[in-house]
Amino acid sequence: MSSARLYVGNLNYDTTEDSLKDLFAQYGEVVSVNIIGRKGFGFVEMASAEQAEKAKTALNQKEIDGRTIRVDEAKPREQKERGSFNRDGGGGGGFRRRDF
Repeated sequence: MSSARLYVGNLNYDTTEDSLKDLFAQYGEVVSVNIIGRKGFGFVEMASAEQAEKAKTALNQKEIDGRTIRVDEAKPREQKERGSFNRDGGGGGGFRRRDF
């Protein structure tokens, strides 16, 4: 594993950032925790890739707060083009006046 940032999915909506930090701290130093509001997932950043791998191995598919969580290496966020709706650069919408 090359990243120290982990994706944590299938979280119970009642799981807090503090409780997630305490859980992951058993496997190393937690740098940051960010639960995405009411989406059921979040991210935990560990101090090293080795600690992240240790936490991933120990916690993936474990039951936490009544839910079986998924822990995986976080993937980099894709950059989106400003103002485009789809991958071919189209979109933009708006009204076009056609003069016949």
